[in-house]
Order: sequence, then structure tokens, then C-alpha cells
Amino acid sequence: MDEVKKNVLYISYDGMTDPLGQSQVLPYIFGLTKKGYVFHLISFEKPEKFEQLKDHIQRLCDENNVSWHPLTYTKKPPLLSTLYDVWRMKKLAFSLHKKHSFVLSHCRSYLAALVGLEMKRKKGVKFLFDMRGFWADERVDGKIWSLSNPIFRTVYNYFKRTEKQFFLESDHVISLTHKGKNEICSWSGFEGFTEKIEVIPCCADLSKFDPKQIHDSQKHELSSKLKIADNQFVLGYVGSIGTWYMLDEMLQAFAALLTKKPDALFLIVSGDHPDFIMEQADKNGVSRSSIRIQSATHKDVAAYISLFHVSIFFIRSTYSKKASSPTKQGELMSMGIPIICNAGVGDTDMVIENYQAGIVLNVLTKTVFSEINWDTIAFNQSLAQQGAVEFYGLETGVNRYLKVYEKIAN
Repeated sequence: MDEVKKNVLYISYDGMTDPLGQSQVLPYIFGLTKKGYVFHLISFEKPEKFEQLKDHIQRLCDENNVSWHPLTYTKKPPLLSTLYDVWRMKKLAFSLHKKHSFVLSHCRSYLAALVGLEMKRKKGVKFLFDMRGFWADERVDGKIWSLSNPIFRTVYNYFKRTEKQFFLESDHVISLTHKGKNEICSWSGFEGFTEKIEVIPCCADLSKFDPKQIHDSQKHELSSKLKIADNQFVLGYVGSIGTWYMLDEMLQAFAALLTKKPDALFLIVSGDHPDFIMEQADKNGVSRSSIRIQSATHKDVAAYISLFHVSIFFIRSTYSKKASSPTKQGELMSMGIPIICNAGVGDTDMVIENYQAGIVLNVLTKTVFSEINWDTIAFNQSLAQQGAVEFYGLETGVNRYLKVYEKIAN
């Protein structure tokens, strides 16, 4: 393959100045750049984050020979602003293709795929549909779109029709989970899609989540800052608080823990809604004094995870969550932290059980929470860390993408 044919257009509606872009887009692109591909990256950046981090992201892209083409994300008015963004996305994509003759477009999720599909139809550019999840169903399951609203119902039906075109006309599909892949292959007319779909979960640069890199002095400093006493049991949660994460149920599990370990703490590593978290703690009978909320940059997350004795995350189990892969899972396993989670979310329970990485709860009730033995959670640290590498390791993910790229580009 000559130099021109190594040119790839990567389109993301997520911003690179967002944590998701930094953990779930740039590491893959930088890894594939080392394999000989030349990237042009279109992303949509939120103005405040862009102002704070644009120089940092630009420097990373320059160091890795990636051409970054950031556009401003527009939020209002609903729907119309998205249409406007897709129009700008398409305009820039076609303009860049005229200059660089892309061998393929790597389209992250459905809005980007609208452009990739059109580039394939009009210009013959190979189209990689990196679906990330059942996006239209996520909007409904997350109560962002109400199907009782005729406008949202029309938009939902449009994307469900177009979704089939993405699968049928793409040159390859990336699914985050085996459950998502199996769901697609169960649809009428899609039975033969097994070879067309590659499963690549949300991977992590596990070199940044190595407990050996966290020194005792650093842990002591953080514990002092957070007023965590020596030998105090810490239940930990890391990530966003919002649509999918079941904060009430996690607080109820923590309340059950307090009946057995009255001085336990719940450390929530998140920059989201601290006032809301405390209000929900009040409603669930949890003292605010037993909760610590700490925002952290991605590079500092591992240090805070090292303070956890056990980690927890409960995610709403809906149809769309068959295709969901929690980014935090690989990071927690790599850090050697036992996980308590719920069943029915992507491949989470399969991975937990296969690698003895914690416990999976089939129902989330106060009775079940009261039966948890926090000191003897089924956990095999070395096997969990092995699973993190085998299933969630960044190098593993990059090599899987490389296999798909070579299949398409050649």
C-alpha cells in the first residue's frame, strides 16, 4: 500500500478535550499511527474545555503526526444544532478528502457514520462503522428522546432505518461487546454478519493503571487530603454520575456496608453534580460525613483508585446497554481492585466471572446488599489483572483495529 493510500479520516462527534476523547480516541489513533497510517481527525469541541486544553491536545497530536481539525460543538437549539454540526462535519470531510484521498473513513458512532456513508456512496471511500452502541435506542432508554413526542419519534425511526444502512453498506463494523454483536446477528437478514463485525471493548492504557507505579507516599498524601484514616475501609466509584449510573442503588449498597463497617467511606471520583450526590445521600439515609467526592484529571485517576478496597458500579440494564462497555472496568481490574456490579450490561458480567474479578448481582435490593460479605468478595487479583490485559489492554485494542484496517485498506 503506497503512502497516499495510508491516509485515514477519523470522525468523532466527541471532543478530544473531553476525557472520553483523551482515553477512547487519541490512544488508538496514536497507536495506529505507529503502524504506518496517517490520520486526519475531525472532532467537535465544547468551547470551555477547548479553551482550557486545546494547546495540550494540539501538542499531543503534533508529537504523534496527527492532523487535528477541531470544530465547535453547538448545543442549541436541540436537533437543529445537531443538523448544523453534521452539515459542517460533512463539508470539512469532503474538503479534506479532496486534498488527501483517504483510503477509509473511521466513523465513531452514528452522526459521524452519516458522513462516512455518504463519502462511500459518492467518493468510494471505504467506510468503517465504529458503532459504540445502539445510539438511537440509548437516546430513548436514557429518556433523552421521548417517543410520545412526534418529532423525536420521527428522528428515532429515521436513525433505526439508517442504522441498517450503516451495517449493510459499511466495509466493517466495530462493536464494543459480544452481546451487541450477537444481537445484530440475530436480526433478520443479518445472520451472516459474524465475520463483518469485530469486537473491541473500551480499552485503556494500562501502563497508567499499574498499582506498582503508585507509591505509598502518594497514597498517604491523598488519604490525608481526603481525611481517610489508616485502615479505614473505602468503597470506591469512578466516573460520571448521570443518566445511566444508578446512584441511589449504589448509596443503598453503601448504607448496607455501614451496618457492618460503621466507619467506612464512600469515595466518589467524579467531577459531576456534587450537590446532587449529597442530596441523594440524604434521601438514602447516608451521612454526608461518610462520603468523599473528588474530581480528578485522567492522569490522576489511578492514584485515587489505589485508595479503594472495593469498587462499585451499577448501570441501568436496558436494551441499548447490550452494546455498552464501561471504560472503568479495565482500569479497575488492572489496578487489582475487586468490582461489585450488576448483570445485563454488555460483556461486563462475563468478564467479571471469567477472570474472577469480583461479584455480579442479578438483582439490586437492600436484602441482596445486606448479604454481601465485604471482606471475602470472590476475587483473584492476578487473574483479574491478566484479564485486564487480555480484554481491555490498549495494545490488544490497537492490534484488533490494525487487523480491520489492513483488511479494509488492502
